[in-house]
Amino acid sequence: MDFLKRIPGAAWAAKHPRLAAWIVLSVGMVAIVGFEARDAGLLATQFIALLAATVLVAGLCVYIVAWEDSAEPAKSGAESSTDTPSDPAKES
Repeated sequence: MDFLKRIPGAAWAAKHPRLAAWIVLSVGMVAIVGFEARDAGLLATQFIALLAATVLVAGLCVYIVAWEDSAEPAKSGAESSTDTPSDPAKES
């Protein structure tokens, strides 16, 4: 893992993984959309708006994927059985 420390920007990406993922995904998506839309006959402002929307979609994708990182772990079977309401007829 020492070779990762020598890569420029690797320490920053390790501290900010979501922002780094957003940047990398944005670059890839902008490259693809820019390549595919180059001959679509868009005006310059339309092309810029398309690329800006692409960057925002990439950020939204990273945000949605990050939901899994912050999700609570699933409860075990013993814990979940205590959370269910008991039957009042059985208590009497």
